[in-house]
Formats: sequence, structure tokens, C-alpha cells
Amino acid sequence: MEFKCACCDEIVEGIPTFGWKYPISYLDVPEERREEDVFLTEDLCVIADKWFFVRGCIEIPVIGHEDPFIWGVWVSLSEVNFMEFQDLLGVEKRAHYGPYFGWLNASINIYPETENLKTMVHIRDGGDRPYIELEPTDHPLALEQKKGITIYRVAEIYANRVHGKEIA
Repeated sequence: MEFKCACCDEIVEGIPTFGWKYPISYLDVPEERREEDVFLTEDLCVIADKWFFVRGCIEIPVIGHEDPFIWGVWVSLSEVNFMEFQDLLGVEKRAHYGPYFGWLNASINIYPETENLKTMVHIRDGGDRPYIELEPTDHPLALEQKKGITIYRVAEIYANRVHGKEIA
């Protein structure tokens, strides 16, 4: 599978994935306090022992293609759900736990505000990052997750993320 970038003539192989290394709430912690107040791994984040986040995947079907487009995002969980989730990280068969309610903790600039959209976090077996299901609403991101996107839309998203091109 390949497509042409909506900004330049670059031919891109495969469907790209874009994500964040930390939840947006991480930026609310003053830089000089981060080492003391933030626990951060590739998949977990705890801020000031009060706010709990996990990293997962919003998968968007790409019409006519087997592989989805993926946003790698962070979701806040309650402390109880976070602790259970954390305990399951090394467990091979764990998909029967959850799902867990959470709030999206990412601001994806090509959509109307996405921070605090309601989600359900679905744990997967085999160590894969969880599947993040958005609450069914009329928000464009939720609609894309439900209905899918074209390869042209993938090219637009790629142009925005890689080249900073505004999407109309």
C-alpha cells in the first residue's frame, strides 16, 4: 500500500501512525517539577500521585485497506482502573479485563478539540497496546473511527503531521 503526500510528491509506503510520548497533562507540570512529580514510561504516566494515564491506540479504518490508521494517544483512568491495568501489563491473556472508562488526554490539532473526549480502554492480549474506543458522538474523530477514512484523508493527515500543512 502506498500513497502520495498531499503536500509534496513524496510516495509513502504503508499507512503511517502518529502518537505522543506523554499525555498532554504532562505539559501542565512545571519543567523543574517533572523529575519529582511525574512517573513516565512508554505506556504509563502518573502525575503527582493523583492523575493516572495509559497509552493506547485509536484505530481508524482505511476504506479499501486491511490496516488501520492509528493515533497513539493517552487516556486518563481512575486510580483503581489504572492499578488493575498496571498489574495486567505482564499477563499474556488479559483481554477479558475491562473495558475501562477514560478521558482522552490528547489534543489532535486537525480536529475540533479532542482533549477530554469520553473513551473506553480495551485491553488486548499478547502485550499489544490497548484499543481506545471513542464514545459515539458527532465529533469528527469519533465519526472517522466509526465510518473510516479514505487514503486521500490519510495523505492529508500525513501532510499535516510531517510538513505542518494546514488541513482545510
